Amino acid sequence: MSIKKNYCWIWIAVDRPGKRFIHFIVGDRSTETGKKLREKINGFERNATATDYRKSYDSFIPEEKHVRTKAGTFTVEGYNSLFRHFLARMRRKSKCYSKSKEMLELSFLLLMKYRNKELSIFT
Repeated sequence: MSIKKNYCWIWIAVDRPGKRFIHFIVGDRSTETGKKLREKINGFERNATATDYRKSYDSFIPEEKHVRTKAGTFTVEGYNSLFRHFLARMRRKSKCYSKSKEMLELSFLLLMKYRNKELSIFT
C-alpha cells in the first residue's frame, strides 16, 4: 500500500432495494477475495446476486441466484462514484493514496456507516 504500484480492489455488497451497504472486503481481484466477501454476507437474505461477467464469480455464487448483467450492477457503480467523490484516496489519478490497508478500510467503513445512517457525525 505504501508504494503506488501495490494495487488493491474493494469488493462491495449492496442491498439494492434497501439502498444500503452490506459489507466490503479490501484485497486483490482473485476468487479468494470474492469468497471472503461471500462468507461475510452469508446471513443476509437475498433473492439474487447481480454481477458483471467476471468468471471468478462462478466459483462462489450459486448458479440459481447468479444474475450476470451490467444493468444489475449500476447501483454498485453509483456507490463507487460516491466513494470517489467523498474520499480523496479513492479518486483516480490522485496524489492522495492510502499508505496502509487499515486506513483505507477504516475510511471506507466510516463513509459506509454514515451513508447507511448508522453513524451521525453532525448531531
